[in-house]
Amino acid sequence: MDILKLSTDWAKAEVFSAKISLLLSLLFFLAAIGFWQLGKTVMAKAFVWPMLVAGILILAVAVGLYFANQPRITQFETAYHTDAKAFIQTEIQRTAKSQNDLALVFKVLPFIIIVAALLIIFINTPLWRAIAITTIALMTVLMFIDSNTGARNTGYHQQLLTGKQ
Repeated sequence: MDILKLSTDWAKAEVFSAKISLLLSLLFFLAAIGFWQLGKTVMAKAFVWPMLVAGILILAVAVGLYFANQPRITQFETAYHTDAKAFIQTEIQRTAKSQNDLALVFKVLPFIIIVAALLIIFINTPLWRAIAITTIALMTVLMFIDSNTGARNTGYHQQLLTGKQ
Protein backbone atom coordinates (compact mmCIF):
# COMPACT_ATOMS: atom_id res chain seq x y z
CA MET A 1 0.00 0.00 0.00
CA ASP A 2 1.35 3.42 -0.93
CA ILE A 3 0.75 5.52 2.21
CA LEU A 4 1.94 8.71 0.53
CA LYS A 5 -0.57 8.35 -2.32
CA LEU A 6 -3.30 7.44 0.16
CA SER A 7 -2.54 10.56 2.22
CA THR A 8 -2.37 12.94 -0.72
CA ASP A 9 -5.59 11.50 -2.17
CA TRP A 10 -7.26 12.07 1.21
CA ALA A 11 -6.05 15.70 1.31
CA LYS A 12 -7.21 16.27 -2.28
CA ALA A 13 -10.65 14.89 -1.37
CA GLU A 14 -10.82 17.32 1.56
CA VAL A 15 -9.92 20.21 -0.77
CA PHE A 16 -12.69 19.09 -3.12
CA SER A 17 -15.07 19.03 -0.15
CA ALA A 18 -14.04 22.62 0.58
CA LYS A 19 -15.05 23.58 -2.96
CA ILE A 20 -18.44 21.90 -2.53
CA SER A 21 -18.88 23.78 0.76
CA LEU A 22 -18.10 27.00 -1.08
CA LEU A 23 -20.89 26.22 -3.53
CA LEU A 24 -23.27 25.57 -0.65
CA SER A 25 -22.36 28.94 0.89
CA LEU A 26 -23.10 30.58 -2.45
CA LEU A 27 -26.56 29.03 -2.38
CA PHE A 28 -27.22 30.68 0.98
CA PHE A 29 -25.98 34.00 -0.39
CA LEU A 30 -28.21 33.63 -3.45
CA ALA A 31 -31.17 32.83 -1.21
CA ALA A 32 -30.48 35.95 0.85
CA ILE A 33 -30.31 38.07 -2.29
CA GLY A 34 -33.48 36.45 -3.57
CA PHE A 35 -35.36 37.18 -0.35
CA TRP A 36 -34.00 40.72 -0.34
CA GLN A 37 -34.95 41.47 -3.95
CA LEU A 38 -38.08 39.40 -4.40
CA GLY A 39 -39.45 38.99 -0.89
CA LYS A 40 -42.76 40.80 -0.47
CA THR A 41 -43.88 39.52 2.92
CA VAL A 42 -42.46 40.31 6.35
CA MET A 43 -41.49 36.65 6.70
CA ALA A 44 -39.58 36.65 3.40
CA LYS A 45 -37.74 39.85 4.35
CA ALA A 46 -36.85 38.31 7.73
CA PHE A 47 -34.74 35.64 5.99
CA VAL A 48 -32.23 38.09 4.47
CA TRP A 49 -29.88 38.48 7.47
CA PRO A 50 -30.06 34.90 8.77
CA MET A 51 -29.28 33.58 5.28
CA LEU A 52 -26.34 35.97 4.93
CA VAL A 53 -24.96 34.90 8.31
CA ALA A 54 -25.39 31.21 7.41
CA GLY A 55 -23.62 31.82 4.10
CA ILE A 56 -20.73 33.49 5.91
CA LEU A 57 -20.46 30.60 8.40
CA ILE A 58 -20.40 27.98 5.65
CA LEU A 59 -17.90 30.11 3.74
CA ALA A 60 -15.71 30.07 6.87
CA VAL A 61 -15.97 26.27 6.97
CA ALA A 62 -15.01 26.06 3.29
CA VAL A 63 -12.04 28.38 3.73
CA GLY A 64 -10.92 26.45 6.82
CA LEU A 65 -11.14 23.13 5.00
CA TYR A 66 -9.26 24.48 2.01
CA PHE A 67 -6.44 26.22 3.85
CA ALA A 68 -6.01 23.35 6.31
CA ASN A 69 -5.74 20.70 3.61
CA GLN A 70 -4.28 22.32 0.48
CA PRO A 71 -0.81 22.74 2.06
CA ARG A 72 -0.92 19.16 3.34
CA ILE A 73 -0.73 17.84 -0.22
CA THR A 74 2.88 19.00 -0.50
CA GLN A 75 3.70 18.74 3.22
CA PHE A 76 2.79 15.06 3.23
CA GLU A 77 5.45 14.24 0.66
CA THR A 78 8.15 16.09 2.57
CA ALA A 79 7.16 14.57 5.92
CA TYR A 80 6.88 11.07 4.46
CA HIS A 81 10.30 11.18 2.81
CA THR A 82 11.87 12.65 5.96
CA ASP A 83 10.57 9.93 8.31
CA ALA A 84 7.87 7.59 7.05
CA LYS A 85 7.19 5.93 10.42
CA ALA A 86 6.82 9.26 12.22
CA PHE A 87 4.58 10.54 9.42
CA ILE A 88 2.27 7.53 9.69
CA GLN A 89 2.14 7.76 13.49
CA THR A 90 1.36 11.50 13.35
CA GLU A 91 -1.42 10.91 10.83
CA ILE A 92 -2.89 8.09 12.91
CA GLN A 93 -2.97 10.37 15.96
CA ARG A 94 -4.45 13.27 13.98
CA THR A 95 -7.18 11.15 12.40
CA ALA A 96 -8.03 9.57 15.78
CA LYS A 97 -8.44 13.06 17.28
CA SER A 98 -10.58 14.08 14.30
CA GLN A 99 -12.83 11.06 14.86
CA ASN A 100 -13.38 12.13 18.47
CA ASP A 101 -14.08 15.73 17.42
CA LEU A 102 -16.58 14.59 14.79
CA ALA A 103 -18.35 12.36 17.30
CA LEU A 104 -18.89 15.45 19.46
CA VAL A 105 -20.11 17.45 16.47
CA PHE A 106 -22.77 14.83 15.76
CA LYS A 107 -24.06 15.23 19.29
CA VAL A 108 -24.07 19.03 19.32
CA LEU A 109 -25.56 19.76 15.87
CA PRO A 110 -28.75 17.69 16.39
CA PHE A 111 -29.20 19.38 19.78
CA ILE A 112 -29.00 22.79 18.06
CA ILE A 113 -31.57 21.63 15.50
CA ILE A 114 -33.93 20.58 18.32
CA VAL A 115 -33.56 23.98 20.02
CA ALA A 116 -34.23 25.76 16.71
CA ALA A 117 -37.31 23.60 16.10
CA LEU A 118 -38.60 24.53 19.55
CA LEU A 119 -38.09 28.20 18.70
CA ILE A 120 -40.31 27.75 15.66
CA ILE A 121 -43.01 26.23 17.84
CA PHE A 122 -42.91 28.70 20.70
CA ILE A 123 -41.89 32.03 19.13
CA ASN A 124 -44.13 33.58 16.54
CA THR A 125 -42.14 36.58 15.31
CA PRO A 126 -40.94 36.45 11.70
CA LEU A 127 -37.29 37.23 12.46
CA TRP A 128 -36.94 34.52 15.11
CA ARG A 129 -38.71 31.99 12.93
CA ALA A 130 -36.42 32.88 10.03
CA ILE A 131 -33.41 32.51 12.34
CA ALA A 132 -34.64 29.13 13.57
CA ILE A 133 -35.40 27.82 10.07
CA THR A 134 -32.07 29.05 8.73
CA THR A 135 -30.28 27.50 11.73
CA ILE A 136 -31.87 24.15 10.96
CA ALA A 137 -30.77 24.46 7.32
CA LEU A 138 -27.27 25.50 8.38
CA MET A 139 -26.88 22.65 10.86
CA THR A 140 -28.13 20.19 8.25
CA VAL A 141 -25.55 21.44 5.75
CA LEU A 142 -22.82 21.23 8.39
CA MET A 143 -23.85 17.64 9.18
CA PHE A 144 -23.71 16.88 5.43
CA ILE A 145 -20.18 18.30 5.23
CA ASP A 146 -19.03 16.62 8.43
CA SER A 147 -20.57 13.26 7.56
CA ASN A 148 -18.52 13.15 4.38
CA THR A 149 -15.42 14.34 6.22
CA GLY A 150 -16.04 11.72 8.92
CA ALA A 151 -16.43 8.91 6.41
CA ARG A 152 -13.23 9.91 4.62
CA ASN A 153 -11.39 10.31 7.91
CA THR A 154 -12.51 6.90 9.20
CA GLY A 155 -11.47 5.16 5.99
CA TYR A 156 -8.15 6.97 5.91
CA HIS A 157 -7.52 6.13 9.58
CA GLN A 158 -8.27 2.44 9.01
CA GLN A 159 -5.98 2.30 5.98
CA LEU A 160 -3.21 4.00 7.95
CA LEU A 161 -3.57 1.40 10.69
CA THR A 162 -3.51 -1.40 8.12
CA GLY A 163 -0.51 0.09 6.33
CA LYS A 164 1.39 0.50 9.60
CA GLN A 165 1.45 -3.25 10.21
